[in-house]
Amino acid sequence: MLDEIRVRVLPEAQRRTLEELSDDLDLRAGDTRAKQSAFWTMLTLSAVIATCGVLSDSTATVIGAMIIAPLSTPIMGIALGVVKQQRNGSVGFVLLGGAMVIAVGALFSVFAPSDFVLLDDSQIASRTSPGILDLVAAVATGLAGAVALARRDVAAVLPGVAIAISLVPPLAVVGVCLGQAAFDLALGALLLFLSNVLALILAGITMFVVLGYTSEAIDLRGGSRRRSHLILGTLIFLVAVPLAANTVLTYLVSRWEDDVQSATETWLRDTPESEVTSVDVTSTTAHVHIRHTGGLPPFARLMSTLEGVLPDGITVVLDLSVGREVDLGTVGGG
Repeated sequence: MLDEIRVRVLPEAQRRTLEELSDDLDLRAGDTRAKQSAFWTMLTLSAVIATCGVLSDSTATVIGAMIIAPLSTPIMGIALGVVKQQRNGSVGFVLLGGAMVIAVGALFSVFAPSDFVLLDDSQIASRTSPGILDLVAAVATGLAGAVALARRDVAAVLPGVAIAISLVPPLAVVGVCLGQAAFDLALGALLLFLSNVLALILAGITMFVVLGYTSEAIDLRGGSRRRSHLILGTLIFLVAVPLAANTVLTYLVSRWEDDVQSATETWLRDTPESEVTSVDVTSTTAHVHIRHTGGLPPFARLMSTLEGVLPDGITVVLDLSVGREVDLGTVGGG
């Protein structure tokens, strides 16, 4: 069965050798000066473009950063290194490259307007709460990248373009959020990046194993399949557990937002010309946005209702259409 899949996915006539893959993915092999110069130059430019796209909330600009980002090379190099059971320095390039992108994002965040609201920026809001669907997309991208790298008839640029989608923009968001002292949002974006990296490595290892490169590596240098399988299992655990937990949390937050909106609408039932425009629960604060023209019922009545809706420790803030915020206090705070 596995041999049949291998032949269909990678015909022998299109198969690249293990050495050819190593030459492409190992930044410390061959013409290292040229490889590393190109990597750092393109990654720096990608970081600047991604950060500008994030700060300006421009999807087109962020896509431009995705296209030129070279982080896919050392990430897939990690996967190949596991298959070969040989260190190639790819981990260091990913760590240093990631730190550089974050630094660029933090530096450029000083140019953000004084009234800049992070979660009003769709490029930021969409990258601070990863879930299972992000994992599925990253795994599929990693599988596609590994296949494209292994085949001679697929343009070499395709895997880099596809994989870069999940990498540099989240790192730019981490930097921007750190620069704005929004540490909880930075942590969410960092989780998205790390989970995507692990998922890509997992997918790359899996596909390289399926395509027979493990056997080729063992024939050339010796080693054990058991070690590769152990690493695969560890990666599955590291990717699935945090993303599953975050998916559950995302579901709970969505349910809390719906319940808070329902409770607030009941509170406003007898108040003419008033409505709840939106409810946002972020970190430990629930922002309830209300549009109204007249007076409002007693705030204590709403807070009493919300104590049965939200968990203890959540601060409730009313954002009123007249430009005023009312801090109702913390649920369970007495």
